[in-house]
Amino acid sequence: MQAIAEYQGVDRPRFLDEIRPLGQPAVLRGLAETWPAVQAAGRSADQLCIYLKQFQTHRPVSVLIGPPEIDGRFFYRDDLTGLNFTRGSSSLDVFLDRLLADRGNPRPHAAAVQSEPIPDLLPGFRDANDTDLVDLDVIPRAWIGNRVRVAPHYDIRENIGIVVAGRRRFTLFPPEQVANLYPGPFELTPAGTPISMVDPAAPDLHRFPRFTEAMKAAQTAELAPGDAIYIPYHWWHAVDSLESVNLLVNYWWNPALPGLGAPYAVLLHALYGLRHLPPDQRAVWRTMFDHYIFGANGDPAAHLPTHAQGVLGPPTSDQLERMRAMLKQVMASL
Repeated sequence: MQAIAEYQGVDRPRFLDEIRPLGQPAVLRGLAETWPAVQAAGRSADQLCIYLKQFQTHRPVSVLIGPPEIDGRFFYRDDLTGLNFTRGSSSLDVFLDRLLADRGNPRPHAAAVQSEPIPDLLPGFRDANDTDLVDLDVIPRAWIGNRVRVAPHYDIRENIGIVVAGRRRFTLFPPEQVANLYPGPFELTPAGTPISMVDPAAPDLHRFPRFTEAMKAAQTAELAPGDAIYIPYHWWHAVDSLESVNLLVNYWWNPALPGLGAPYAVLLHALYGLRHLPPDQRAVWRTMFDHYIFGANGDPAAHLPTHAQGVLGPPTSDQLERMRAMLKQVMASL
């Protein structure tokens, strides 16, 4: 695997003008090294937990717990009829105390709190620990746990993740490697979108032979506290937390025009409406999508006057609202 490109001293203009336009992952070394939370974690895990507890609201958090036998890998049961972990709830202070108590256990239960909105979970934390690489309306989220392993998956958003405590290893694959990553079921997923069925740490190449091609395109990096990673839209990423107490803060955002439909929902509808058509009909619809959606033949509305382009023209809030109403009517008839 090749190393993810690394940058030092990144500020907002450099990120927006130089790094993000490349459409490639990037490690931003030392981005948050001055955060008080990072400095507390640098002293000890105990000091980090003391620091976090001063912000907590005592509301329950959702907790993922897996038995020691899964070795920290949140995944499916062997028969794919369910997941190999359970979901529960806890107060944050009890969860943190459990992580600290388990540090000497060679085979602890896998434990993680994932994607908790920080303004709700830790009011005031963001005032002292934040980045200006993203807009203020982008909500930071907390990911806390022990040595857990998250299977390769993708987000339908752009992502900046900042390691606050512990070390994390990221392994990234570009979107076009989807076939070589052998995605799992749509109906049953650990967190929303399908995950890869391949374990990057121990790939079964007899069962998943094309994964060798995915590894040729993979990029990897190990991040220390204070480091950050930029993950572009839809890039697959596996994340390994390497220490007994880990905290990551991430920021998701989508620069697409507000009011557009959800592409993932379109994909699901296409699976329902197109995938099982006769081959000749699917070929027709491939042509239609290439023409109208992906612009294979140029602007599909170029031959029409502006006033007659309708939904093929530049989107307006009124047009999007009309399309939304049309879609609701069509979906209601299914």
